[in-house]
Amino acid sequence: MVVETTGSQEAVALFEKLGVCKQLAESAAGLGWKAPTSIQEQAVPHLLAGKDVIGLAQTGSGKTGAFAMPILQGLLDKPQALFALVLSPTRELAIQIAEQFEALGADIGVRCAVLVGGIDMMAQAIALGKRPHIIVGTPGRVVDHLSNTKGFSLKSLKHLVLDEADRLLNMDFEQEIDQILKVMPKERRTQLFSATMTSKVAKLQRACLENPVKVEVDVKYRTVDTLRQQYLFIPAKHKDSYLTYFLTELAGTTAMIFTRTCDNTRRLALMLRNLGFDALPIHGQMSQPKRLGALNKFKGGDRSILVATDVASRGLDIPAVDVVVNYDVPINSKDYVHRVGRTARAGRSGRSLTLVTQYDVEQFQKIEALIGQQMERFEHEEEAALLLCERVTEAQKLATMQMKEADKGRSGKRKGRGDTAADDADPLQEAGGKRYFKKKY
Repeated sequence: MVVETTGSQEAVALFEKLGVCKQLAESAAGLGWKAPTSIQEQAVPHLLAGKDVIGLAQTGSGKTGAFAMPILQGLLDKPQALFALVLSPTRELAIQIAEQFEALGADIGVRCAVLVGGIDMMAQAIALGKRPHIIVGTPGRVVDHLSNTKGFSLKSLKHLVLDEADRLLNMDFEQEIDQILKVMPKERRTQLFSATMTSKVAKLQRACLENPVKVEVDVKYRTVDTLRQQYLFIPAKHKDSYLTYFLTELAGTTAMIFTRTCDNTRRLALMLRNLGFDALPIHGQMSQPKRLGALNKFKGGDRSILVATDVASRGLDIPAVDVVVNYDVPINSKDYVHRVGRTARAGRSGRSLTLVTQYDVEQFQKIEALIGQQMERFEHEEEAALLLCERVTEAQKLATMQMKEADKGRSGKRKGRGDTAADDADPLQEAGGKRYFKKKY
């Protein structure tokens, strides 16, 4: 017999107050949710009342719970296969959403299928053949299955969720979303969640939502009070040396390093590995199994540094990140808030460092204006950082050579674009039959 603590009983009562049934309220409390978030408080009652909802909320605000609980409650009332479809901009976020549905619906036996690129379509077709209740996927792969998987149809669907709609549209999924909307019943409930209300999102809202209720939280872009935000103004040519210095100073912490391009992510991960850091990359050109492998190694504590493009900046719940480094200042100032939101989560403290070169000053000032505060200068020893230049230059050259050899080795092989030696688990890089030994600095 399980005895509920006073805290979990209070949590159950708070979720029941929203209209959520006791079984789901207990599941939410069992996941450690102590109380509904602001977006859940505002959205869940409307969704349970059968209304379309457009929700404006930042990443980490509890959006997934806001749409998952009403869908699962609807499924409990009228069980059916292919009950809901959730569209997500990235593969990792789709997998995470499905995991949350399965966790919340564990006691009611909910079945989910994830349809994302980079994974065998036949395995996904078999999963669809088992008639799952919830489908979570990226628009492109969902369209692929609608076109090619026999027996797969969305004609009986009751719920459609468009999560991170601004990113879905920025990633040019408009055509795929249109194709999906055409084969869905008009009698359905539609939920659209977005961090920002762009003109494209407004157009999509008009196209697929019927008399929606608008709920809005955290409209002002801001960072949490428990985050210590620092910057370092440096010459562009010494950027890698200062990054190495910073990581050495903070040895023993977990860090996410954000870059602007896939190539920079590959190069940096290799360079850091050559210097003895246990870095792994994650970017859009890696095969899906390697992306998931890198993410799981980092989340599980096997690796302490994740070098990433903005594919990992929104939506992903990685609980223990001590430091976020903006190696490249983001072009879109709002992406800064999403990046640093990977640390200082759930009331914990965290730290961010932004490397600002002579080419980034204007963009850096825009970020400070957006968050409404000036960042603190990171105190450092310039001489100690520049002493690393020679070692870093060697590591850079080796990384460039490894990238070339990995690209050459991929020709004729069935590998994901962008996979390199840095994606593998062995910290000793192999290239051209040679093994490179790296000292720890």
